[in-house]
Amino acid sequence: MAGRPLLNRRLEGLGTTIFAEMSALATETGAINLGQGFPDTDGPESVREAAVRALREGRGNQYPPGPGVPELREAIADHQRRFYGIGLDPDTEVLVTAGATEAIAATMLALLEPGDEVIAFEPYYDSYAACVAMAGAKRVPLTLRAPSFRPDLDELRAKITPRTRLLLLNTPHNPTGTVLTPEELSALAALAIEHDLLVVTDEVYEHLVFEGAHHPIAALPGMRERTVSISSAGKTFSFTGWKVGWATASPSLIAAVRTAKQYLTFVSAGPLQYAIAEALRLPDTYFDDFREDLRRKRDLLADGLRTAGFEVYHPQGTYFVTTDITPFGEKDAYAFCRALPARCGVVAVPNSVFYDDRQAGSTQVRFTFCKRDDVLQEATDRLRGLAV
Repeated sequence: MAGRPLLNRRLEGLGTTIFAEMSALATETGAINLGQGFPDTDGPESVREAAVRALREGRGNQYPPGPGVPELREAIADHQRRFYGIGLDPDTEVLVTAGATEAIAATMLALLEPGDEVIAFEPYYDSYAACVAMAGAKRVPLTLRAPSFRPDLDELRAKITPRTRLLLLNTPHNPTGTVLTPEELSALAALAIEHDLLVVTDEVYEHLVFEGAHHPIAALPGMRERTVSISSAGKTFSFTGWKVGWATASPSLIAAVRTAKQYLTFVSAGPLQYAIAEALRLPDTYFDDFREDLRRKRDLLADGLRTAGFEVYHPQGTYFVTTDITPFGEKDAYAFCRALPARCGVVAVPNSVFYDDRQAGSTQVRFTFCKRDDVLQEATDRLRGLAV
């Protein structure tokens, strides 16, 4: 063993996720955690009670069906029709997963082979890099640059090669908050069709859009048969620990993803699947009120960060605000975030770890606003000390 590293070389350099590292730092120092994106309050009581009811009635306490319980698959199909006009067969075009993270992993493992290239927006959610690497493929970044963080479609076209297999999209985009416009999505769809590419789109923040609207690329002409759409319940219903996600696609694509998924978790979260089925059928007022509450929290945090001296990039969606630390004379986001708990009692995440081009995000720091008002206010009060 001395002559060979224990860790698979494909995972070299990935190590512990930045979220685990910063959350551990928050626990160690007692700092306010505005780094990892999880709410500090639970979602609707009716949904929690639905999970308790399923547990007590013995629904899902044993292995649920591999593709997911029928009630949830039907609810997901109804959700796609209700919000986007997309018709799905719940038996052949919907797959329930252990959160969106497993859906992404299963999709990459199913659809990629060694030597394939995947074009992904950077900064990117960190699991993208790991999943592409585990599949033996190569990640090709398309950098979203401050202050607008819009994709350069001419640059994207230039990155497509005969080895390009897949476009990996994320809209609303974590960490920048960019929401792709209908025009951008149409251009991306045209490129995918022209070059016969698959598209995988991470849409976990689909109901957290504050400006504009979320438009699934799968709804565009010619995209249904080449797109895997991924989402989850965690962000929409504030039950991130339940890890209930899903992938939707044509029968042939779902069959491929299911082949990989069954050897990952096989099944998960049985009773919780019944609860999320009920959650997806909540009235429009729930989704509207949730979005408006988060919009208000976004503005509360963004205003506080500006007052504290940060340059703030206004997010259109998600529940993150990206900032720049240059006004403080700082140049290293990672070092800044490591020191921030001791300086101010606040934890944030350096965007630099989400870039291959570390220089592009070297001074960017991400804060989350999915917290109680008093927590956000206390955090921004503490951050004002940076300017002293």
